Amino acid sequence: MGKLATGDKAPAFTLPDQDGKPVSSKDFAGRQVVVYFYPRDDTPGCTKEACQFNDNLQAFTKAKVPVLGISADTAAKHQAFRAKYGLKFPLLTDADHSVGEAFGAWGEKTLYGKKSIGVIRSTFLIGADGTIQRPWYNVKADGHAAKVIEELGG
Repeated sequence: MGKLATGDKAPAFTLPDQDGKPVSSKDFAGRQVVVYFYPRDDTPGCTKEACQFNDNLQAFTKAKVPVLGISADTAAKHQAFRAKYGLKFPLLTDADHSVGEAFGAWGEKTLYGKKSIGVIRSTFLIGADGTIQRPWYNVKADGHAAKVIEELGG
């Protein structure tokens, strides 16, 4: 699947959260939601990104925009990651990468000059109408949450 652009219909998904409870894109119908894909729990860049989303959660809450983090990590890893850093938003498990692929957030990437297949750090602001309001691909973890808030007008 290719990259998504502003105005594209956001792929529908249902994934288990850190407690094994299914979370569906349908749960957010009629309101904006931020969905971000990250490579792995408790690694330096992913921790920085998650903590910055968490530190700015009040701004997202004020804007009534929930934040969902998605990686291939297991529910147990998500629970440990949330507990270690006090993360207060859901982390979903995309074990087979199918949702990441649908969003164009899984595929070939280059890190330190080496090509590999994996998660392409990406964030999507999905509108109340279910379309992509703003896609960000190959995100730099540090400072990204602030850019998303800026996009929300915060």
